[in-house]
Amino acid sequence: LIVSAALGTALREAELLALNVGDVFGPDGRSRRRVQLRVYKRSNDDPASQQVFLPDALRGKLDRFYRWKVRRGQSVAADAPLFVSRNRNRLSARQLRHAFRTWQIRAGFERLFPFHALRHSALTNTYRATRDIRLTQRVARHKSISSTIRYAGPSDEDVLQATRYLPC
Repeated sequence: LIVSAALGTALREAELLALNVGDVFGPDGRSRRRVQLRVYKRSNDDPASQQVFLPDALRGKLDRFYRWKVRRGQSVAADAPLFVSRNRNRLSARQLRHAFRTWQIRAGFERLFPFHALRHSALTNTYRATRDIRLTQRVARHKSISSTIRYAGPSDEDVLQATRYLPC
C-alpha cells in the first residue's frame, strides 16, 4: 500500500511516514479525496499548497487497509500513525527503505532503486499523462517550475512518434 501511495500521490518518504489515520480518513472511516499535509519539505512553506489529491484506485486500497487495521486491532484514532511497524510504532524511514529494498530483490530487479524513485515515477507519469508542466508542478508541490522541468523530458516513445513519419 505504501508503494501505491507513493506512486499515486508523489509524496516524499517523510511525508508518507508522517501521515496519521485522521489525515487520510474521515470520522466515518472512509478515505478522503484531499489530504492536507502536516509534515512537508520546507522549501515551500505555504500550507495551502501542501495538499494532495488521492486517486480513486488508491482510495479503494486505503479503505480496505482501514478495515484491515481494525481487524488487526491497530489503532484507528485520528492521531494514530497510518503506517506502523510490527511493534505498533510509527514505521521508520530505515524500516521503509529496508522493506523496499527487500521487495526489489525478491522481485528480481537487476538494479535497485531508492524509495524516492517512486516520487520521480509518479511525477513523470503525471507529466506524460497530461503534458501539462504546471499541473505536474502542482502535484509535485514545487515552488519553482525549474524543479519540475526534469520530469518533462521526452521518452524514447515520444522521439519515435515525432520522427516516425518525417519525410526523407
